[in-house]
Amino acid sequence: MIPREHGAWSMLLTPFAAAALLSGRLSWAEPVALAAVLAAFLAKEPLIALARQRFVWKQPRPESSAALRWLSVEALVLALCGLLLARVWPWPALAALAVSAAAFSALAVFLTLRNRQRAPWFQIASAAALTSSSLAACLSALGRLPSWCWLLWASCALQAAAGILVVHARLDARIAARKNLPPPPASRRAAFSILAVLPIASCALVLAGRAPLAAVFVLPFAAYWFELRRQLSPLSLRMPLRTAGLQAMSLSLAFTALLTASLWPR
Repeated sequence: MIPREHGAWSMLLTPFAAAALLSGRLSWAEPVALAAVLAAFLAKEPLIALARQRFVWKQPRPESSAALRWLSVEALVLALCGLLLARVWPWPALAALAVSAAAFSALAVFLTLRNRQRAPWFQIASAAALTSSSLAACLSALGRLPSWCWLLWASCALQAAAGILVVHARLDARIAARKNLPPPPASRRAAFSILAVLPIASCALVLAGRAPLAAVFVLPFAAYWFELRRQLSPLSLRMPLRTAGLQAMSLSLAFTALLTASLWPR
């Protein structure tokens, strides 16, 4: 019942840590918000197991009992955290994040049952949902969402979405290589499309007077472009997926560190 994707954990936790660091304040609400974020993240797997028991599996399975126990604990944690955070967060923000989390979880379960969870638009939405943990950290430390927090979230979400689609392009290319076929154009087209957004975002930031922040996007753009190019090599496709995933996670951590430095209050 615990997600094994290290990339998802990185997308969830590094923006939260960056926002907590940039806020410059230590509050009791931040650990509470982190517990709520983790509970909402962990609830997806039990929800999927219970939905499969209800709509897919014909016979009762032991996973269902375990899922129900996990979900009960996570729901209790979310309820307690919500009561505590209501003392710090503005009510509209608390309601908006709660409704968004519930809606995204329902959508994730629905698409997983339909085996459509790898749709590019959903992967982009997943990146935005996971990195929104930065908003929770800001609300807990400051009680509001300053402009730098929105920039942090948008930047992390864009980088994460590009990383997800590039890694999925590698996975599709590996599958095609086993059948002696070229890499599927659809997955590469999706990756290149979102990669093209990075320089557009950089130009917009330069025009907005945010040149240091714009420069941060050079790293993921160059790294992901190189990765997509090397996916054309059969030798590169023999690299274990775990290694490719760790490389992507390391890039994400480096990007977040540079992003935090560029947003650091002067």
